[in-house]
Amino acid sequence: MSEPNSVSLQQILDRSCWVCFATDEDDRTAEWVRPCRCRGSTKWVHQSCLQRWVDEKQRGNSTARVACPQCNAEYLIEFPNLGPVVYMLDLADRLISKACPFAAAGIMVGSIYWTAVTYGAVTVMQVVGHKEGLDVMERADPLFLLIGLPTIPVMLILGKMIRWEDYVLRLWRKYSNKLQILNSIFPGIGCPVPRVPAEANPLADHVSATRILCGALVFPTIATIVGKLMFSSVNSNLQRTILGGIAFVAIKGAFKVYFKQQQYLRQAHRKILNNPEPEEV
Repeated sequence: MSEPNSVSLQQILDRSCWVCFATDEDDRTAEWVRPCRCRGSTKWVHQSCLQRWVDEKQRGNSTARVACPQCNAEYLIEFPNLGPVVYMLDLADRLISKACPFAAAGIMVGSIYWTAVTYGAVTVMQVVGHKEGLDVMERADPLFLLIGLPTIPVMLILGKMIRWEDYVLRLWRKYSNKLQILNSIFPGIGCPVPRVPAEANPLADHVSATRILCGALVFPTIATIVGKLMFSSVNSNLQRTILGGIAFVAIKGAFKVYFKQQQYLRQAHRKILNNPEPEEV
């Protein structure tokens, strides 16, 4: 029986902290602990060193679980008993910490919703007319307004995401050699190209996403302005705005098709030059 006891005593005397690598000879007053299932020299650690290591892992969250990096055994952490007042305060703090993310998400969703409602109401008054829009919304069912008004900016954004100019441009590139009139309107569409350049995905760029958002939200204002400039003889505000929006989309689409085709030809005829050799002295 003396031999096992002497072996265990020798292991205690030879213990070293796996955090600071200090032994009993370095600090005889330090408190030791073996908090996991590790064996050998890695099972011992200073209480103070382990406390600092646990603090680094928890990062201010005292309730977070911490495990041994070697054997993955979870450390058993015991706290002193709290008084009733401190316990209630701690419970309230935990409940508030868990509820705050949901409350923040609800506030954000509510803010976006009511912003969409306001934008929809302003758009109705802008498109139909101020007095006519107010009369329409006053006669409408409140539930219909709460559901219908927020869908106006959503539908505008979804409509802006339909890139119909790209589909038109692909069809014209494919069949333009059969329609000679297209070459006179958009030069170079039917010309053969030495290579097919790669085209970037417009939705992958965050800048393009912001352009889609801004373009969709400002579209009713542009349609109203274009309608007043080009169709001033139309008496109805709604018809004038619709005609202005159609005209703006058509004119803008034509310019965009022409511009993208010129960029396409420029990329297709791109050449990489030879590196100039240094001149001999």
